[in-house]
Amino acid sequence: MLGLLSGSIVPATAQTGQNAPAPAAAATRGRAAAPPLTGRVVDAASGEALPGSTVLFDDLKQGAATGPDGSFSFASLPRGRFTLQVRSLGYNTVTQTVDTGSGQPLEIKLTAAATEIGQVVVTGVSQATQLRRSPVPTAVVDRTRLNQTAGANLIDAIAHTPGVAQITTGAAISKPVVRGLGYNRVVTLNNGARQEGQQWGDEHGVEIDEFSVDRAEIIKGPGSLLYGSDAMAGVINFVAPDPVAEGRITGTATASYQTNNRQQGYSLLNAGNLNGVNWLVRGTRKVAGDYQNRYDGRVYNSGFNEWDANGYVGVNKSWGYSHLTFSSFNQRLGLTEGARDEAGRFTKDVPAGQDRAGADSTAAVPVTDADLRGYGLAVPQQQINHLRIGTDNNFILGENGARLTLQVSYQQNLRREYGNVFDPAETSLYFQLRTVDYSLRYFLPEKNGWNLTLGTSGLHQQNRNLGVEFLIPAYRTNEAGVFGVAKKTIGNLDLSGGLRYDVRQISADRLLLDGNERPSADPTAETKFPGFESTFRNYSGSVGAAYNVNERLTVKANLARGFRAPNIAELGSNGRHEGTIRYEIGNDNLAAETSLQVDAGVSYVTDHVRFSVDAFENSISNYIFTRRLLTASGADSLRDDTGAYQYAQGQARLYGGEVSLDFHPHPLDWLHFENSFSMVRARQLNVAADQQYLPFIPADRLQSELRANFRRQGKRLANPYARLQMEHTFAQNRYFSAFDTETATPGYTLFNAGLGTDVANAQGHTLFSLFITANNLFDVGYQSHLSRLKYADFNAANGRYGVFNQGRNVSVRLVVPLAFK
Repeated sequence: MLGLLSGSIVPATAQTGQNAPAPAAAATRGRAAAPPLTGRVVDAASGEALPGSTVLFDDLKQGAATGPDGSFSFASLPRGRFTLQVRSLGYNTVTQTVDTGSGQPLEIKLTAAATEIGQVVVTGVSQATQLRRSPVPTAVVDRTRLNQTAGANLIDAIAHTPGVAQITTGAAISKPVVRGLGYNRVVTLNNGARQEGQQWGDEHGVEIDEFSVDRAEIIKGPGSLLYGSDAMAGVINFVAPDPVAEGRITGTATASYQTNNRQQGYSLLNAGNLNGVNWLVRGTRKVAGDYQNRYDGRVYNSGFNEWDANGYVGVNKSWGYSHLTFSSFNQRLGLTEGARDEAGRFTKDVPAGQDRAGADSTAAVPVTDADLRGYGLAVPQQQINHLRIGTDNNFILGENGARLTLQVSYQQNLRREYGNVFDPAETSLYFQLRTVDYSLRYFLPEKNGWNLTLGTSGLHQQNRNLGVEFLIPAYRTNEAGVFGVAKKTIGNLDLSGGLRYDVRQISADRLLLDGNERPSADPTAETKFPGFESTFRNYSGSVGAAYNVNERLTVKANLARGFRAPNIAELGSNGRHEGTIRYEIGNDNLAAETSLQVDAGVSYVTDHVRFSVDAFENSISNYIFTRRLLTASGADSLRDDTGAYQYAQGQARLYGGEVSLDFHPHPLDWLHFENSFSMVRARQLNVAADQQYLPFIPADRLQSELRANFRRQGKRLANPYARLQMEHTFAQNRYFSAFDTETATPGYTLFNAGLGTDVANAQGHTLFSLFITANNLFDVGYQSHLSRLKYADFNAANGRYGVFNQGRNVSVRLVVPLAFK
């Protein structure tokens, strides 16, 4: 059936067999390597060679690129049955399980792509799996789409995916939301390993270099089987570029510019593979000024700057691979407060001497034009430094396909917040979070079509308060879990399921403060944090099926139970949280959230039409939310000149889904008309009417895109494209109105456009790729319902509340491939 869908992999013809591989290589570390694997990639219709195609074993991290005659070879593969993926731009992807020890050369036939059949392989699951064969709804955003979709940050670049949204604080900070759930309910992976930062914080984004990501895999639904607590809503896996073929050294230079906030980005990559020693290293610089829109003009103190470095070095041999990985993310950004004077001009606080009582005082003065130019940052601002050092290993055990993978990493996340205009270098909040995490998986040999994976994962985490203000206590977290996942293919039916059991312990330290709000050892001092220890034990499970009725029709269903242990802010906070503009009080009696989610989907694909529907219902017990505290008389319980809120629990129910309908009319196969609709309904049960809707639920969204893709225009232009997109976000009138937490948000329509091409030399080698994108083409003034700046101060000059989202933005990106060997 694979050959009917998108191509085929067959043994080579007798003519190809004249170049038969040599006998098996010598034993490596006592284990015989597979004989060299050779093959050729051709166009299924014409039989012509397809040079530059990617041939990849995802689970082995070994790849090759086809030469001018379409040929490829692997010299040191381990023996066993592994999933092979073959990709070429403009063609459907082919995937197949290959016996690397057979010694048979392969001939791979690719068919021209009118629609994406679903042969894409995802790796953020137990093992590399074809997208259409996975019961769990999953979306993939590849590097081509990332280049064509300009974003201010990494999450912004994938937030147009159906079922995905973002909570934003200006251009620099975006947090992913999957089907209405975000924060600690979504696990972020950096190339398959958990990324651990301050996920609970509203003003804290994802600490991953956007240029380092080759594709994003978005798993919509409980991912607790592999990753434990916090994967209740889903998993987003940011995957690095494919490994370089043996004997090659390559590179890429990328430069980008965005007109709205004068955002500049520069990134340089070098990667190689010589005699099984392979490496990748990347350095990135980004800098942006204040963004602008038609209602606010330039938004004061909304700029940011960033320095990043990441990569790996290691060996790939017949026994597997071992890589040492590293990542350093360093960002400094302004925090927009949105205060303005009567003329609508943004204001800033400056020292104003001392008041009559001798205390330092400040005055709010309008910002100048010079303040809005350039790339300088003012207070308040924050600094994020995230360091990760890890090891990624895959050991082949024998010749029957069994293997063992081990990932271990150390992470340090530093978050500093500066807010003192008298001493801009003073760290108001300063969190030092250190994490050691691990994941161990054993893949048993395939037997009678069964694939079984057993594993364990966990972490040790410690957070210290090093600033002069305290919002959460210092704490330690220990977590461990064991799991088993099974897959079975019966003809056209793919079954999968598994169970997991976890234990998480959180210990928070006691903190006493003296009259100057400094830590004290005096037992009579004020108690800021009483200290506590909480232990959460829970299980999660999943069972699902995907059935290929025929080569065009696929139906899927999945039932999953997920859970999430409360985070430290929900359990132990006690202080004014600038991110939510309120005083928050934790509750150390909270129980773990548990969810039961049902997913069902159907997709129908022909050469010219693709139609899919994915629906879900998610019931969450012990759903954690904030509740305003009242006095005995019913009045507001005020703390620190604002309302006091405490975390509580209840029942929640979410349902909705995504619908996609794409047309590729014959004979205009270069023309694509793609449409999608996303919706989420979310309610809290058994509460007052003004609390029935959950906060930060994205509005319904309709997207339509008309795109033209061409193979080659003349000798110098390859793969040119042009696209026009309409994105209509409906009004959100289902909002959490209690305590003035949220307000309704009107609908809006944005138009985006783009064009680009590869430019080649006379020999057909790509010299550079150019991408030009225009977002919000007609400069619409709008506010996303998930923008935190929507609740900034009132603007007396135009009668509007809050700060608006970014206006028209034209982006230019240049990608230059470099070949050293």
